[in-house]
Amino acid sequence: MAQRVQKILSQWGIASRRHAEDLILAGRVKLNGQVVSLGDKADPTGDRLEVDGKLIQPTQRPEFLYILINKPVGVVSTCDDPQHRPIVLDLLPEALRQETGIHPVGRLDFNSTGALLLTNDGELTLRLTHPRYHLPKTYEVLVSGHPSEEILQQWRRGVMLMGKKTLPAQVEVMARCHQHTRLKVILTEGKNRQIRRIVQHLGFHVLRLHRSAIGSLSLHASNGTSLPSGHYRLLTPSEIRFLKHCANLTTEIEGKLIQ
Repeated sequence: MAQRVQKILSQWGIASRRHAEDLILAGRVKLNGQVVSLGDKADPTGDRLEVDGKLIQPTQRPEFLYILINKPVGVVSTCDDPQHRPIVLDLLPEALRQETGIHPVGRLDFNSTGALLLTNDGELTLRLTHPRYHLPKTYEVLVSGHPSEEILQQWRRGVMLMGKKTLPAQVEVMARCHQHTRLKVILTEGKNRQIRRIVQHLGFHVLRLHRSAIGSLSLHASNGTSLPSGHYRLLTPSEIRFLKHCANLTTEIEGKLIQ
């Protein structure tokens, strides 16, 4: 059955849906010898589909990988960077970097740290980054000064950003120091630089921003150990099932263990 080419590339693990669209716009994808345009459809069982001159076949579809990484400061959450800064794929071993279509699910900005998912499961990426799926994410935020309870309550109820109100958030004071306040924040949406913009809107500044968990996927293990900065681990089958459940995906889990 014919499907949009970007969807095929995403389902086959060649690229995320967004990256697949970028490949098409750059003229790097051909269908039966012709350069593909956005919106073109193909039948993967009979059509000849190429990316950068390489024939893509359903039988060559890579096994899906699901990775949790602890992103350090100074690393970009993309697959490439025009400014030649370090990217998250640089933190993976060569064996994983060579796997087709590995990409981050969402982003953490350059100066933020913590939990970031990577996968070559384009359909899962599309679902988890779609606004309708409110996967909670937990952050540890160090802010300047001492926001009052009234100000924090504004944040909990939602604030106006660019003409639209943010969804309610969980905001808890963890500690107050002489000049700083440490907060635990749980969001169910992921607007660009949302926490930094909200804190600035409320009259304060973010000094440090760390994402400690994505849903039930945590950097901190039950035995008290933590995933070190710059390190990664493969998700367990139960964690993969959790993500697929959150995204309303019930297809059979595929996985590959690479040490």
